Amino acid sequence: MMKSSSSSSSSSPPVSRRRYRALLSVALNFLALLFAVTAFLTTYWCVGTQRVPKPACSAHRTHNCLDYGVNETDPNKVVYSWETGDDRFLFRHFHTGIWFSCEENILDESEACRSFIDLAPASEKGILWLLVVSEVLYIVLLVVGFSLMCLELGHSSTLIDGLKVNAFAAIFTVLSGLLGMVAHMMYSQVFQATVSLGPPEWRPYNWDYGWSFCMAWLSFTCCMGASVTTLNSYTKTVIEFRNKRKTFEQSVRSAEHAREAFVREQSVKSVSKGVQVPDHHHQTPTSGRKTPIPGLPTDSSLEAPDSPGSLRGSLRGSLRGSLGEEQC
Repeated sequence: MMKSSSSSSSSSPPVSRRRYRALLSVALNFLALLFAVTAFLTTYWCVGTQRVPKPACSAHRTHNCLDYGVNETDPNKVVYSWETGDDRFLFRHFHTGIWFSCEENILDESEACRSFIDLAPASEKGILWLLVVSEVLYIVLLVVGFSLMCLELGHSSTLIDGLKVNAFAAIFTVLSGLLGMVAHMMYSQVFQATVSLGPPEWRPYNWDYGWSFCMAWLSFTCCMGASVTTLNSYTKTVIEFRNKRKTFEQSVRSAEHAREAFVREQSVKSVSKGVQVPDHHHQTPTSGRKTPIPGLPTDSSLEAPDSPGSLRGSLRGSLRGSLGEEQC
């Protein structure tokens, strides 16, 4: 029980760390998607003021206007205005996005909006449409990456499937970040060209980047953070998996070596028990009489036919035969 609890406690921290990294990636990707959609739909990428001539004063407008003191009864009378320089102009606020440019109406408190695509110079309209396509692809790839991250977080059954989903999520997130960066830079180029070459009545007196532009770059930052976190999680998971596999292979290899050594030792022991080597130093003394060995010829049979024993036997046999014939 102690071993199982210790093994479970040792395996839980990597899983929890991997889950925390996945949650961080999902949160960053969601923020990047939210900021990108907000920036794409709003018209505060650039803000500033435009210098327009003051209108003539009338009964309905008595301030921020040019009072010529015209005598309506004598319209031929020439009246001069003593306002010079910037006093003869009004500075109205404007804000511009990807789709529209809205200016303050100097006659009332409303705003007048017109298409920013129509304001852009003809030489920059192709870049502007490319910018629009890049922004749309940026948002679409963010949606795909967010969906894959949620799929990995909630429905990945095995480690291999989770790694595959994680890799695809990282690829889509990195691609979306690159497209977003290119789109934001192209907008800066198009807007600066429109400031210089746009319609004279629209050209701003001074301008700066607005909160929508800042939100677009903040979206890019969150997107890059999500991609780096996802790639980090993928790399760490692969390294942990390879280390575990290497440790397992080493343990299997050591177990095989131990088994082979044990089998070799047992075989040597069995062979040494089955074969007994005779000891010549402890033989028992035998008598001088020779014991016949079955299947081997005796010494008497090995005597030569010309030996004295064989002649004597043949003489005895011939004498016995002659005596027998005489008795008969």
